[in-house]
Amino acid sequence: MRWAVAETEDGGARLCPLDADGRPAGAVIQESSLVEAVRSRPEVERWVWRSTAEIYRILLAAGVRVERCYDVQVAEGLLIGYEEGQSGQARSLAAAWARLRNLPVPPDAPARAAQTQPSLFESAPVPLPSGTDEFTALLEVYAGQLARTARTAHPDRMRLLLAAESAGMLVAAEMSRSGIPWRADVHRELLDTMLGERFAGGSEPRRLAELADDVSRAFGGGVRVRPDLPNEIVRAFARAGILVSSTRKWELQQIDHPAVAPLLEYKSLYRLHTAHGWSWLEQWVHDGRFRPEYLPGGTVSGRWTTNGGGALQIPKVIRQAIRADPGWTLVVADAAQMEPRVLAAISRDPGLMQVAARDADLYADLAARGFGGDRAQAKLALLGAIYGQTSGDALTHMAGLRRRYPAAVAYVDDAARAGEEGRLVRTRLGRTCTPVSHDSPDQTDLSGYAGTSASRARGRFTRNFVVQGSAADWALLVLAGVRHAIARAGLRAELVFFQHDEVIVHCPLDEATEVAEAISVAAETAGRLAFGPTPVRFPFTTAVVECYGDAK
Repeated sequence: MRWAVAETEDGGARLCPLDADGRPAGAVIQESSLVEAVRSRPEVERWVWRSTAEIYRILLAAGVRVERCYDVQVAEGLLIGYEEGQSGQARSLAAAWARLRNLPVPPDAPARAAQTQPSLFESAPVPLPSGTDEFTALLEVYAGQLARTARTAHPDRMRLLLAAESAGMLVAAEMSRSGIPWRADVHRELLDTMLGERFAGGSEPRRLAELADDVSRAFGGGVRVRPDLPNEIVRAFARAGILVSSTRKWELQQIDHPAVAPLLEYKSLYRLHTAHGWSWLEQWVHDGRFRPEYLPGGTVSGRWTTNGGGALQIPKVIRQAIRADPGWTLVVADAAQMEPRVLAAISRDPGLMQVAARDADLYADLAARGFGGDRAQAKLALLGAIYGQTSGDALTHMAGLRRRYPAAVAYVDDAARAGEEGRLVRTRLGRTCTPVSHDSPDQTDLSGYAGTSASRARGRFTRNFVVQGSAADWALLVLAGVRHAIARAGLRAELVFFQHDEVIVHCPLDEATEVAEAISVAAETAGRLAFGPTPVRFPFTTAVVECYGDAK
């Protein structure tokens, strides 16, 4: 049974059971403690509340975990995205209540600044109109969302998406609380070795200073050139008779000049120093853990982002600092060729599904079936179809790909055409892309839109959206499955990291085999739930390691 719960101003709670339509199925109960109200009802299958980010953090701090929830704020965001032309609007309980009553919709609260430690104190939620009871609003909004979900083209799929996104919020809160095991001493040793000693006054560390001197000497002329200022580098090359448009790595690598090598090394180490250097370590790593704040659905495609800390951009060299606790290990699982397999499942292309029905290297299989055995060309062709690469070698092989896998190519072509014409596209579960007005607020008349550079760019976006977004939906179901399997088996294992195709579980050594199997089962189950019955396999490459840096 589902129960709705809302926190009261004094830290208590109001709650009641719900029927299938989201209406109260019993008396409204007043409790003196939100934590105890939830803790004392372990039989509740799913809690309905305003916002997981606000409420679950309080419960976790008190040692209370729940099995499932329905996040009204998350659901509002997905539903207004689905309802044509409403993407990107406010999604708070107050906003949902206002829509229900045809009142002016209040904007969402400003994004909260990143925190380096979990906190029980959130910014106040967007207030409801004066005199409005929050619990009454919660019940009415929830019932309204159930009715809106029933009116979608595929209600069962939308219900699954809402459940998966809500589960993702639970996982995100738990991962932020657990944190990634992080050896600060190893991190400092890496920085000392690569960057050299630090100097007083906040100046650059020794190695960066040496490289900056090398760059200036290479340009000659007695002029000091600062490698961290792109305009100075462009002007310095111009004085040397070399025209460059930027200081991007790929462009610098085409130049034959003695400044290039130290400049490239400087740029690499400078990124390390500024993004994950000593200051980052002091700010973000405490008590042997890095605790980023994950934001599920942080992008329109459903991929996660983080609020500060750069958890999804950890350099390979710094991964050496991510190490399991004594007696524990890291189970690092990487989805193998996820997006091409998702394309096979959503397009139902017979040939591509046949290739994706095995755990073997998908690109090698494709190459053996028509690319002269050239795996690189097969990969280029398929990714070109997904990402809309329409020039060079990708275009050369597109015709062959279209002949062999017509349904798969037609699927992404149709999505691209819809985007170019200003229409919306959706993932299989119903996650919806942003409308044209989101990218171009002044674009209200779509006549003449097709064929413009903006429409072509949007077509490339929608081509990829239907695949990447569907992959994000699948990944949410994987996370939910792994979390459920860990809890059901009573394991001590904890999910500690996730990005779009990779999961890390920190667990005792004797649980590693069971965890790896749980991830594999969750991947296949998620495939059936998200895409229905297909032969497509979703294998994970799994490594059981003490150090994250050894996983790849």
